[in-house]
Formats: sequence, C-alpha cells, structure tokens
Amino acid sequence: MEERMVMGRMLRSSSWLCRRLPLLQFHQTHPAPPYLTKMNPGTPSLPNTKNQNRLEHGRTLHIRGTGKILQAKSQTNRDYVTICDDGFKVTRKRRPVTVDTSKAKTSLEALKISIKLLKWKEFPLGRRAPCDIYWHGVSFHDSENIVSGQVNKFPGMIEMLRKINLSRAMRTVQELFPEEYDFYPRSWILPEEYQQFSTQSRMTKEKDPSANHTFIVKPDGGSQGGRAGPQAKQGVVQEYIQKPLLIDKLKFDIRLYVLIKSLEPLEIYIAKEGLTRFCTEPYQEPSQKNLSHVFMHLTNYSLNVHSGNFIHSDSQNTGSKRTLSSVLYRLAVKGVDIKKVWSDIIALVIKTVIAVMPELKVYYQAEIPPGKPGPTCFQILGFDILLMKNLKPILLEVNSSPSMRIEHEKEITPGVFEYVPSPVDEEVKVGVIRDTLRLMDPSRKKQSQTKAGGCEQKEEIPKEGEKLERSLDEGTLPSLCLKQVYPKYSKQFNYLRLLERIASLFLRFLGVKGNMRLGPTAFRMFIRTCKLSSSYFTMASVDILYIDITRRWSGMTPDSREAGMGLQAFVKAFFHLAARRFKSLVLKEQVVSLLALCEAQLESQSAVEDRRSVSCSRALPRTVKTQTLGLTNTQLGSPAPLRRASSQEYRLHHKLKPRSLRANVEN
Repeated sequence: MEERMVMGRMLRSSSWLCRRLPLLQFHQTHPAPPYLTKMNPGTPSLPNTKNQNRLEHGRTLHIRGTGKILQAKSQTNRDYVTICDDGFKVTRKRRPVTVDTSKAKTSLEALKISIKLLKWKEFPLGRRAPCDIYWHGVSFHDSENIVSGQVNKFPGMIEMLRKINLSRAMRTVQELFPEEYDFYPRSWILPEEYQQFSTQSRMTKEKDPSANHTFIVKPDGGSQGGRAGPQAKQGVVQEYIQKPLLIDKLKFDIRLYVLIKSLEPLEIYIAKEGLTRFCTEPYQEPSQKNLSHVFMHLTNYSLNVHSGNFIHSDSQNTGSKRTLSSVLYRLAVKGVDIKKVWSDIIALVIKTVIAVMPELKVYYQAEIPPGKPGPTCFQILGFDILLMKNLKPILLEVNSSPSMRIEHEKEITPGVFEYVPSPVDEEVKVGVIRDTLRLMDPSRKKQSQTKAGGCEQKEEIPKEGEKLERSLDEGTLPSLCLKQVYPKYSKQFNYLRLLERIASLFLRFLGVKGNMRLGPTAFRMFIRTCKLSSSYFTMASVDILYIDITRRWSGMTPDSREAGMGLQAFVKAFFHLAARRFKSLVLKEQVVSLLALCEAQLESQSAVEDRRSVSCSRALPRTVKTQTLGLTNTQLGSPAPLRRASSQEYRLHHKLKPRSLRANVEN
C-alpha cells in the first residue's frame, strides 16, 4: 500500500520520477539502479506545473548502468512508459474487454471458451453500462439502442444474403464481368421468373435431347433444396452441379468462415481452417431413379445427421464432418495443386463480398447515418463452396449467421438425446471466434493508431497505483487463424468495384437520412446535376424511365414497405442511361464512361460552389459581418439568431452551404 501511494505521488512530479521510478519499478527482479540522467541534455527539465504534470510526448530517459531506455508518452485516458529492452516485458494491467453475450444463442459455448482464453470479462445477462463488444446470435437488431462499442452483425446483412437478393446481386455483376463471376451457377427467381426458366430449359433440351439437365430449388430464407414448380414459394432455381469432386465416393462441400472486419475501408479475413460436410450415401449422377435420395445429393449437415450412415468422429480426418486441412492434405497426396485451389477460393470470396457491398452500404447508412452515434460492426459469414471434379470452386450460398455450435446431438436411448462435445467443431469454431475477438480488441485498435502516430509501443509501465504484472503474452495464444485477403490483394480486384461507385451516386442524392429509396424529385436532380438530359432525352422521358423501372422492381419486391427507387432499380436505370449515351461500347465500358462523366460533373460543380462561397463571403456588407461576428458560439448553433442577423443582401446568396457560412462567420 505504501509503494502504491508513493507511485501515485511519483507521477505528479518529474523530480520524484527521476529519483524514485527505478527503485519502485524494478525492486522485485533487479537491484536498484544508481540513478537516471537525461538522454538528450539539450531538453529542458520538466516543470512541475498543473498543466504539465505528465510526461511529454517524445521524452526519453536513460537508466545509467542498466542500458535501459525509457520513452514517455501521454494519452487521453492513460499514461504509460515504453521500455526498449531485450528479453524483459512489463505492462500495466489493462481494463479487461467487456463482452455482452446475452443474445449469443447457439454460439454461446464457443464464445465463452474464447472469452476465457483471452481473459476478458463476460456479461451473460447484459448490463446497463456500455460494453466493448455485443455478440448477437441472429441480426444487428437483437439488441436495441446500442450507441457505442462494436456489434458482430451488420445491418442489412441478413436481407442481402437471402438467396433471392444474393442471386440478383451476382446476376448484376455477371452482366459486367461474366468471366470473373462464372463461379456462381445460373439462377432464376421464383415465382416471377418461372416462365422464363421453363422456356430456357425447354430450348436447351431441344438443342441436345441426350443432355441430362438437373436443377435444384432453394427456398429464399431456408435450406435443404427441393424441386422446382409453378406453385413454389419465393426462392431460387439453380443449375445442379452434376460432376462434383468425390472423396471416398462421397460428395462433400466446404464451410469456410470469412470475417468482414469493416466496410469502410473494406477489410476481409479468411479462416485458414474450415469444415467439410460429407453426404452419407455414395454419389451417382442425378437420374429419375435417384433424385429423391437426399443423402446422396445434398450435403446439408442438418439433413445427413439423421442418416443411419452418419459418422460422428473425434478424429479430424474421418467421419461425416472433417477439417478442411485434412481434405486438402489428401488431395495434395494425390498430386493436386493445393495452392491453386486455395487461390481460387480466396478470389471467389473477395468477388462475392464485392458483389454485395453496394447494397450493404445502403443498409448501413440507413441504419447508422453519418453523424449519428452508433456502434461499429463486424461479422463472421459462412461460405458454402463446392469443388467440381476439375477442382474449380463453385459458390453454393453464403450464410449470414453460420452455426457456431460446438456440440452435437447423440441419441442415448430411442427418442432420448443429449448434447455431446464435437472436437472437430470446437477446433475450428473456437479458433474463428477467439481470433475474431483478438482482431476487434479495442486496445489493439488504439495501439495501431499510436503506432501510426510515430511512437512504437513495446512494453508499458502502469499508471499510478496500478499493479505491475506480466501481460497476456500473445505467445501464449496460437497464431491468428484468420488471414487478411483484402486489402492485401486489392490491386487484383479493385477494378470490380464499379457498382460501389454507382451506389455512391445513389447515396449522394438519397437525401433523407434513414431512407433507402430514391424519389422522383431526387432522380430528376441526379439527371440535371450530371447533365444527362438533352433534346433527345427530355425530363419527360426521365419521368417515364423512373416510373417504368420503379414499377417493375416494386413488383419484384412486394414485401417492401417503402415507395421509390431502390439501389438495384437505380443500377438498372444507370445501365439504361449508359447504353443510351454510349451505344457503340459494350456494357462495362458504357458504365465506366457514364461514371466518369457523372463524377466529373459533380467534381466541377463542387469546385464552382466552393469558389462562389468564397466570393460571396468577401462581398458581404461590413454591417452584416459586424452583426454576425457578435454572435456567441451558443447563438451560432441556433437558426433563429442567424435569421435575425441576415440582411437583404445576405438572402441573395441563399445557395451558400450552411457549413461554409458558419466557417466564414467564425473567421
């Protein structure tokens, strides 16, 4: 207790620091060093004043006789001293990261293990005070009124990854980049495109009567596909992959876990380890005789677990659920180029995330508009990937809430089940959750910001009164199982992000915060601002285009509660405008050309407005300037005093931006 009190006084005085710090700091492991001298003699001594009672940024001290260098730095919430020394690391005990697990649901057990490994603090029932991380089991809205911290779900991710919306997004990017997105099977949306699907399948059959084309129906919000038919509910019809890669004569798919760490800037991590789920009946190409054999054709765990042939194994190399690394090892033994397979899978993941990013940004801004307090978000996604016989990866679907359960049901007696641990699931899923938390650690972000500021943190000395102890060394934990793939490989894929530029235009003219639909007035403003109308394309034609596309897309999304033009409809309108203006080019070049035109018009308009703002502020009468300069900061925040201060000349410049006006008044 006496040592803590002395240390508290020590940090209030630079003289106490120089005389007492070595003795108090190292008395447990080292003999007391002689004394401290300044490393840079030209630096003046630290004054003992109220405003400078902390170590200033950049101060370095040398402990004579020990070879230790101390560097001091001040932060808003804490003071620390870094020690540059070989083999010795001391840190102050940090406040443990708090995690609200009250909504975690099926991922709770793996989450508890991860929090315990990290020595963080769990709140299983939540708490009134804000937590650092909120772990939701289903969606962003599992908990309401979160204004700070981090949430493990993005708003809109569930909606965006439903099979219909995902298929629409993939179809749009396939129009622009057909070769880059050939990993997604041809799809038709039910029930609206059933006639189109029937026509195309009939034409294909007429061209090649011997061909055996099979399709699979996937419910929009479900799994475990079925057959297509005119009475089917909302869903997607896809081409069935008839020649999958087999292991032990069984069809299998890959469950790969992907972390979206942030949207702006986009950061993507892929788990180095995943799961492979096997069918429980030897595979045969589909025919009328075996189409009903779900254990042969469908890899869903929730289906095959009910098969009498399903094998629960404690080994990662055998059973009906195995680790991805064990499967890749078997393929490598057979001479397969695993690096090429893994590279193709990474490309598939990055391209898929890029395809859903535009719509996701619209959802995010509608939920957390700029300037509104709210949490930051991250999310773990489950990619289901099938390898074809030629080793080409095919995207089956993306799950917004992949199962993180680390146990499985076991039937003890007929009709009586209990949950028993699943070593394979625990090995993979605990690692994914643990390392996701490590990447989202708030203190990790602060450290990276500090390093970016030019001070490298190596070790820390605690603040006054805090106990010295060894920190949780990263060496005690395994290396990260999550590999960053974006922005690491951004140069290879940035050219695919055209739709995000269109989404930026959409968001610019959206206007009302929280809205996700573009009204007719906003669409007209977009056309005028970008100067897309002409004598051949009048504003009347613009209105007709808006009504036609909006009506068509409203029929495709009958459950939408908002009226107006959504992003997907706006993209179609943009494609139409591009094709109309640049007829001689292919679609991708048309879109690129129209984007360049719109962005140039917006940039030139912004430059004109800035110049106009400066010239108008200089032309303000002296009396107006005198009146406005007399306003206090409190009055500047209120519109009423500004209205009273406005003169007739002031009103002539009604196009001035409020932000620019305030800046000129304050200057």
